Amino acid sequence: MQRSILAKYGEARLPRYTSYPTAPQFSAAVGPETYEGWLRDLPPAQPVSLYLHIPFCRSMCWYCGCHTTITRQDEPILDYLDALRREIGMVAAATSQKLPVSDVHFGGGTPTIIQPAEFEALTDLLRHSFRFTDNAVVAVEIDPRTLTAEMAATLGSAGVGRASLGVQSFDPIVQQAINRIQSTEQTAEAVEKLRRHRVNRINFDLIYGLPHQTVRSCVDTAAAAITMRPDRLAVFGYAHVPAFKKHQRMIDDNALPDSAARNEQAAAIAETLIAAGYRQIGLDHFALPDDELALAQEGGTLRRNFQGYTTDTCETLIGFGASAIGKVGGGYVQNEVAPGSYARRIGAGCLATSKGYQLTAEDKVRAAIIERLMCDFEADIPAICSAHGFDPAQMLDDNVRLEELRKDGVLDIAEGFVRVRQDQRFVIRAVAAAFDAYLGQSGRTHSKAA
Repeated sequence: MQRSILAKYGEARLPRYTSYPTAPQFSAAVGPETYEGWLRDLPPAQPVSLYLHIPFCRSMCWYCGCHTTITRQDEPILDYLDALRREIGMVAAATSQKLPVSDVHFGGGTPTIIQPAEFEALTDLLRHSFRFTDNAVVAVEIDPRTLTAEMAATLGSAGVGRASLGVQSFDPIVQQAINRIQSTEQTAEAVEKLRRHRVNRINFDLIYGLPHQTVRSCVDTAAAAITMRPDRLAVFGYAHVPAFKKHQRMIDDNALPDSAARNEQAAAIAETLIAAGYRQIGLDHFALPDDELALAQEGGTLRRNFQGYTTDTCETLIGFGASAIGKVGGGYVQNEVAPGSYARRIGAGCLATSKGYQLTAEDKVRAAIIERLMCDFEADIPAICSAHGFDPAQMLDDNVRLEELRKDGVLDIAEGFVRVRQDQRFVIRAVAAAFDAYLGQSGRTHSKAA
């Protein structure tokens, strides 16, 4: 049965549903003026989250799906930081008063490519422009290969409490195939540096489905990661989209595992982590029992946003930097993707919003259903619809995709309550897609559902 489900649903290319509607629905109809109005109308006492995108790396990892630029020089980074600081000032000025901030995430690219003094100045500016809550969480993504002792110390003094380290795979054959050579010793040393400076919450990113990857190498990587005892691990399936990410053409298509092999790799990693005491969170995250993510899942408050599964409960996410996406007021906004275009817009005194999406009442209902499915593998459709003043029949009646999933044994439906069966959770994105009113309209290629 599982193989037939994998063959039918696993090959489908579907969104990861870190938002709904997804980015391909964004358009230029939402621009700087709309964004400025949404900022102006934000409730002044309601905490917000901040995301800062640093789109630079020292070398290109061929599997990468992020918006990033390779530079060996610091000058482009310094110019970019100047624009970033200006954008922070413009956004802060557009709000009625200093907004309270509960979560800050530095993403990339490689945020720690910034010099320590520049990073410290940037966090100081954020604290000056916004009002950090007493328990605000500051997180940063890190390339362990380039983390210096000075930068680790700066992260600690700047109040960073959580670090997400890119690992992907410790198999040297896989590393060679993806142009990312990173030893277990380098990674362990980075972890030790961070913990020495009170950056105690550590996340690892692993990937399956990479070229030349096997079940054995996946298990060995997971086992090596466990010895460093990260608090969380995100285990993603590699999304091969060379039509959109040209550097992925450096990867040999013939060396990639098929859907059945990918599924076996994901299952093997999960079994290894669970046996070591980690709890599975949603589709692809794992956390120690005392980690906030595990506690949120236990308490039914797990959320999902552009960083994946999260404990962040803010309704507002303000994005800074090139390509950054935010969720503000009535919808989503995204900045200019190219750093140069972004900097020119900011330099001209204009917010860098290039596109976005204004949410409808129906979008909000579908988003809530999809989020609960992705987080809990179940959703009380009538209850969610009732909370939004919506008729559940519009979600359930004549839902051909949902009924097909039920007939195939992927899920059960009782009085509008949808529950995905335990052994079919690996195709949860196909279940979420049953509530996606826009699926297939954009022509955008997504990653495989399993």
